[in-house]
Amino acid sequence: MNHKEKLLQVYKQATNAEDIQSEIPEPYKDFISKIANNCTRLKGVYTVLITLLVHKTLNPNQDIRFHQAQIGGFSGRNIDKQYITPTLQELGLPAMAESGWLTRSLEQPKPYTLDYPGKIGNKSVKEAFLNLIDWVQKNPDKAELVLRIILGQVIQNTNSNKIEITKLENKAKLNIRLIVDCLEKHFKFNYKTHGASKLPVLAFYAIYQILIEEVERYKLCTLKNLASHTASDLTSRSAGDIEVFDENNKLFEAVEIKQGKKIDIQMIHIAKEKIVKYHPQRYCIFSSSDISSLDTELIDIKISEIAKKYGCQVIINGTIPTLRYYLRLITSLDNFINKYSRLIESDSELQVNHKIKWNEILSKHFDISYEDQKIDD
Repeated sequence: MNHKEKLLQVYKQATNAEDIQSEIPEPYKDFISKIANNCTRLKGVYTVLITLLVHKTLNPNQDIRFHQAQIGGFSGRNIDKQYITPTLQELGLPAMAESGWLTRSLEQPKPYTLDYPGKIGNKSVKEAFLNLIDWVQKNPDKAELVLRIILGQVIQNTNSNKIEITKLENKAKLNIRLIVDCLEKHFKFNYKTHGASKLPVLAFYAIYQILIEEVERYKLCTLKNLASHTASDLTSRSAGDIEVFDENNKLFEAVEIKQGKKIDIQMIHIAKEKIVKYHPQRYCIFSSSDISSLDTELIDIKISEIAKKYGCQVIINGTIPTLRYYLRLITSLDNFINKYSRLIESDSELQVNHKIKWNEILSKHFDISYEDQKIDD
C-alpha cells in the first residue's frame, strides 16, 4: 500500500471518529483541534503533519522527526509532492500548491523535535505540531488514530465553509456600473476576519478566464491555477497572483493584486526582480489604493528603464478602474458574474462570511431569493 492508498483508506473512516476519541489523551485532542482549525491559514503545517502521520502508519519504525534524507531520515517532501498534496487536492480538502515543505519555516534541515527552531508564525500551532509528532513517535500505534481524527475535523470544517452561491437569473439588469458597484461592496465590506484580500484576485481571475477565450492577444495562452493566497510568491514560486502562459509554456503575463496598499517604488523594484527571473512580456500591478503620489516620478522612471532593458511592459492602475475597463472587453457580463460566483463558492481559503455577503449583494441587486443567511454588519 502506498501513501495515497493509505490516506484514502483513512479518509473514508474519518467522518466517524467518535469511537476513537477516548484513546487520545486530552491535551493531544486540543493539539489536533488546533491543527485542524488552522488547516487553511497554515496549510504547510497541516500538510506536513498529514504526510508524517501517513508515513508513520506505513513505517512504524521510522523516526518521523527526521523528515529529510540529509539529516539521516527520509524525504518527506517527495512523499508529500508525489502522494499527499495531490490526494488532498483531489478530495477537495485544503492543500498546498506543491508541497508543505516549500514553507520556509518547515524546510530547515533540523529534526522536528520539541525544540525545533523553525519560526512557525502561530506559536500555539507550532506547539501542537511538534507535540503531536513527539507523541506519535513515542506511540506509533496511535498514528492512524490521530490522522483519522484530524481528517475528520478538517472535513467538517471544510463542509461548514461550503455556501452555495445562487445562480444569476435576472440578466436584464446587468450593466457594467452595477457589476462594479457589487464588486466594490464585496471587496470593501468589513468582515472582521482574514481572507477578504483574495476577493479582487478572484474577480481578476474570472476576467482572465474570459479574456483567454475571447481576446486575440491571449490566443493559445493558458491560465495557471490559482496558488494559495496565504503563501508568498517565493514560497509558491510564482511571479504574481495570476499568471498567463503562452503556447510554449513560457510566462506571458503576470498580475499582482494589492489590497489596501498604494503602489510605491518598492513594489516596482520587487516587480523588476520577478521580471528578471521569469521574463514576462507584461507585468501588471493593480491596487485598491491606487498609486503613491510621492513616488509617481520615480515609478515612471523605473518603468521606462524596465521596458528599455528587459522589454517588459509594466502596467500600474487601480483595481476598480481596471476591472471596469476589462468588463468593457468581454462579450457576456453574466458569464463574468457566474464565473466569479463559482470561484467564491469553491474557494477553501475564503470564510463563510465572504460567501454569504456575495449572496446578499446578488439578492439585493438582482431580485434573487436565497436561504436567509446573515452576517453581522
